[in-house]
Amino acid sequence: MRIAGLTLIVLGILALLIRSFTFFSTETVVGPAGLFAWDVSRPHTIFINPLAGILAVIAGFVLLTMNRRQLTA
Repeated sequence: MRIAGLTLIVLGILALLIRSFTFFSTETVVGPAGLFAWDVSRPHTIFINPLAGILAVIAGFVLLTMNRRQLTA
């Protein structure tokens, strides 16, 4: 549980720091009548909701505190 909690905290902090990321995919576009073909690079942007980062950090802290409570009880 401790590893899962730490992982959630790290991923939550990264989600709060990095709001979005962009990657590119390459597609082949054929021109009129099929005489020409071009490779076109298209961007795809993925936005990360800050609420997801906050919830991940909270869930990570809950997992860490649950682990400590079970060890002391």
